Amino acid sequence: MDWTFTDDRPIWQQITEQLTLRILKGEYPPGGRLPAVRELATQAGVNPNTMQRALAQLETEGLAVGSRTAGRTVTEDTAVIEAAARERARAAVAACLRILAELGYSPENALVFVKEELSNE
Repeated sequence: MDWTFTDDRPIWQQITEQLTLRILKGEYPPGGRLPAVRELATQAGVNPNTMQRALAQLETEGLAVGSRTAGRTVTEDTAVIEAAARERARAAVAACLRILAELGYSPENALVFVKEELSNE
């Protein structure tokens, strides 16, 4: 697994985002077991406490379920996963629209750009 971190935000938040993306992409399927804290921390090259905080955040968001005996698993509630994917997609669209607005383009222009891009595929 490739882990990439920047200096602009806390590492645990970046880990949470990267694990969330892996869940949304199905790398960790619904009901699937997540690797242990120490294993993930070693892979990412971070302190286990940092990884623990990120995994606890996944539990808070409902994407992971913890068990004292079985470790953590991805939620089996696909509606929660789908809602997280939709929220991430909406955030990406909002960010794109903000950038286009900064360049002087309207939301209607954005639709034109999207249609042009799709026709180029």
